[in-house]
Amino acid sequence: MITNKKSTAIQAYRARILHFIDNPLSNTDSPYEYFEDGVLVIQDGHVLHVGDFHTLSECLPEFNRFKTTDDHIIDESNNQITSRNQEITLEEYPNHLIIPGFIDSHIHYPQTQMIGAYGDQLLEWLNNYTFPTEQHFDDEDYASDVSSIFLNELLRNGTTTALVFGTVHKASVNAFFSEAQKRGLRMIAGKVMMDRNAPEALCDTPETSYQESKELIERWHNVDRLQYAVTPRFAPTSSPEQLHKAAQLLDKYPSVYLHTHLSENQDEIAWVNTLFPESSHYLGVYDDARLVRKRSIFAHGVHLCDNECARLAQTGAAIAHCPTSNLFLGSGLFDLKQANKHNVTVGLGTDIGAGTSFSMFKTMDEAYKIQQLRKEKLDPFTALYLSTLGGARALDIEDKVGNFAIDSEADFVVLDLAATPLLKFRTEFCQSLSELLFALNTLGDDRLVAKTFAMGQCVHDRDGDNL
Repeated sequence: MITNKKSTAIQAYRARILHFIDNPLSNTDSPYEYFEDGVLVIQDGHVLHVGDFHTLSECLPEFNRFKTTDDHIIDESNNQITSRNQEITLEEYPNHLIIPGFIDSHIHYPQTQMIGAYGDQLLEWLNNYTFPTEQHFDDEDYASDVSSIFLNELLRNGTTTALVFGTVHKASVNAFFSEAQKRGLRMIAGKVMMDRNAPEALCDTPETSYQESKELIERWHNVDRLQYAVTPRFAPTSSPEQLHKAAQLLDKYPSVYLHTHLSENQDEIAWVNTLFPESSHYLGVYDDARLVRKRSIFAHGVHLCDNECARLAQTGAAIAHCPTSNLFLGSGLFDLKQANKHNVTVGLGTDIGAGTSFSMFKTMDEAYKIQQLRKEKLDPFTALYLSTLGGARALDIEDKVGNFAIDSEADFVVLDLAATPLLKFRTEFCQSLSELLFALNTLGDDRLVAKTFAMGQCVHDRDGDNL
């Protein structure tokens, strides 16, 4: 039994509803819950109940604007709700699907303005596009403007949580967290640590990177829904001394994250081997610096050996698979089967701006194609899991977001199944939930997202403005 003594109104949302309980590739009998005519009940920004609408409505004499005279209580054993001094409002969304908010496990907000930069692979792309762009982010007003555009674009695509790179500048992180805080979002971000092999204007030192990261952690980590990630860009741009400073931050603040890149590109891997010849492999560079641990998220992992995968699984570290970026930069085809074989935790990331879309639907579409090229399959349930609960598990926040477990934070998306003429026509012919999801994953984009909610509040309305 769950009793909530707060007096705020109860909101109920009626639609098709889908969320995951476990990984579809696990041995769980029912890894997801689906309600053809479902209801999601929210109070004080948290999930109060999810289930079949008719089962629940039989417990209430009047669902729309129902009032009695006591605090509400939910008894999960019989779906019973009673209320006093509560107002229950119902919003109905016929031909819509409600799912948890998407979780983007790797993205760069400063690169929003250079998305779609033409013609290079990773190392050339960094020098020709990324580094010149990031030099502007020492200006906090400029960073705030880009942060606002970036966050609005995430919400327009139904993404409510993301693990985000800033730049080397403290101002970039202060601006980003300020904008995320205004919107009540769960965001994880950090200042880039980079002391070599980059333009002088973007380099810090081991000591300044430590001190500035420390100041940002103490200002922002666990404030409202914000969390901090210690963020060395990647091994080639950090000296061994700086990587060890990053480990010191993780030791001092054990609830923060480690966010960096790993084995994205073959030329990058060869470069790492020359810079760190004493390490057994690319992951070994981070492991030698004590950076491979739970809450360590490594973007890409396209070219991993079995020993690296086993070590990731052993430590509880995670991989952020970024399919649109890997295809755009020609980096390679991520081996999801290998990761699953070793029980590596995997989430999906858009990796803006090497990634070419903020949409997790486009990301799932490209992830499917990558596995096709590997002669493997990615079923639509697993793809959606990786974008929601799987992402939450990769970020170690499954107790907060990722599904509609009772008392989880009410981040969710209302999807319009007739958002485009083609979707409306195609979905009418879907004979199963699997077929419907695959149609959405392959044909969907931002137009599917009718509304986005964070902590029970509408933060994006397709037919209006970001709120």
